[in-house]
Amino acid sequence: MARYKQIDTSPRFIAVDLDRQLHPGTFEHALNYLVDHRLDVSRFDARYKNDVTGASA
Repeated sequence: MARYKQIDTSPRFIAVDLDRQLHPGTFEHALNYLVDHRLDVSRFDARYKNDVTGASA
């Protein structure tokens, strides 16, 4: 299985904090949840060849 890079949604360089910006019950929150937890991305796994060494820097 492909190892995708984890995205840190806490602020570092910009003033947008997605954890606080996406309120439960909104369309944006639902879309974010569906993409992160429910979307089947297995069709794209074959294109990522970083199972052993990880992604290049």
